[in-house]
Amino acid sequence: MNTHRTHRVTTPARRTTALLAGGAAALLALTGCSAPASQAGSTDVHIAQFAGWGESIVTSELWKLALEDEGYDVTITAADLSPVFIGLADGSYDFATQITLPEIHRAFVDEYGDDLVDLGPWYEETRITVAVNEDAPIDSLAELADHADAFDNEIVGTDPGAGQTILMEDTVIPGYGLENMDFVTSSTAAMLSALKGATDTGKNIAVSLWEPHWAYLEYPIKNLEDPEGLLGQTEAEHVYASTAFPEAQPEVAQWLREFSMTPDELMELERQVFVVHGDEKPAVGVAAWAEANPEFMRALTA
Repeated sequence: MNTHRTHRVTTPARRTTALLAGGAAALLALTGCSAPASQAGSTDVHIAQFAGWGESIVTSELWKLALEDEGYDVTITAADLSPVFIGLADGSYDFATQITLPEIHRAFVDEYGDDLVDLGPWYEETRITVAVNEDAPIDSLAELADHADAFDNEIVGTDPGAGQTILMEDTVIPGYGLENMDFVTSSTAAMLSALKGATDTGKNIAVSLWEPHWAYLEYPIKNLEDPEGLLGQTEAEHVYASTAFPEAQPEVAQWLREFSMTPDELMELERQVFVVHGDEKPAVGVAAWAEANPEFMRALTA
């Protein structure tokens, strides 16, 4: 696993540019043999999914199920952050469901926003967190620097260039005097693997996370208090589309504009996908949740 260790404060633009250099090649590999995005009169819909991001996974599968019931031919492509935004901007993908603002994906929206369409927020109670194992010896970010040795002098982050990574590097780490700790970033999947390994073996671990997230249902963890308020306010999950999509698929675009979920709905959907049916494909858990929530499913495309 390749990891990126940093204590440096770099600008969002510089960090995003570096990430995009590798992302362009990844996008070509991902889209070279994938289904095309929508054209007027077509029933094809191509959803971009953030690889390893729980809310993106479950809502992409949810919309795939709903749209296929309406006669659409739906393809989901999982990719890292940069290729998703590049693909939306150049029309390779139709829409993505977990563009999180104002902070988590701010750098990417700043870069590509002129070539994207915001179809609106569907969930407005997301918040950035730093979580630790529930039996960790601390309860606050203000205590972490003095107990760094208990965490192997390490905080495990998610994706380079993601908003919570930028926030950690630029604000949280210097604000709480954590510059002497290693902040390791690679991917959300790698962070979750480290979290599972630590909680399974009884080790202390500190991770950059967000709520809602299925990890809170699966692992014995708690959030560290943020007495300085450096983790920011609540975030909203938006659906973003290519500029061509609303005209090519106006009915679907309108359905997406009206999409919303409550915290209980979203957490139960994630529980079905990642906990109850965690050993199966995400579509299995989504189908189980959909069967138990027929009114919600009917309303999606009403």
